[in-house]
Amino acid sequence: MVETGQPAPDFTLKDQSGRDVSLSQLRGSPVVLYFYPKDDTPGCTKEACAFRDAFDDYLAQGAKIVGVSPDGVDSHARFARKFALPFTLLADPERTVCQAYGVWKEKTLYGRKSMGVERTTFVIDGQGIVRAVFPRVRVEGHSAAVIEAIRGRASR
Repeated sequence: MVETGQPAPDFTLKDQSGRDVSLSQLRGSPVVLYFYPKDDTPGCTKEACAFRDAFDDYLAQGAKIVGVSPDGVDSHARFARKFALPFTLLADPERTVCQAYGVWKEKTLYGRKSMGVERTTFVIDGQGIVRAVFPRVRVEGHSAAVIEAIRGRASR
């Protein structure tokens, strides 16, 4: 997994509108890069809506929010529309970015092992350096913790 203090691996993926988005295009602002398993599922919806509900707080810090999952562009477009998500969702169907960030892992659910995205958030500074990592995210209270991590960096 990418660790605090390391450069964030650059990538280019399609957003929910089918446009190419590169991490390097977002330099100059803090980026909240969050990886989630699947669009429109209970935990992922709750996480996305928490980021949505705090969106003005992120804007006040100059931060951009970017969600990544293996779902496709069309799935992301439906998810963003359904829940009025004001931020970018990126499609990683080949899981190359998930693998580059170390979040594509073996998971166990009800005794069954399978590969999937481990819910993880990276806070990346304006120079492209990872400043905070939140592995194995528990959705409740997560957005508030991410905002605090950004504020802590901004005040230094």
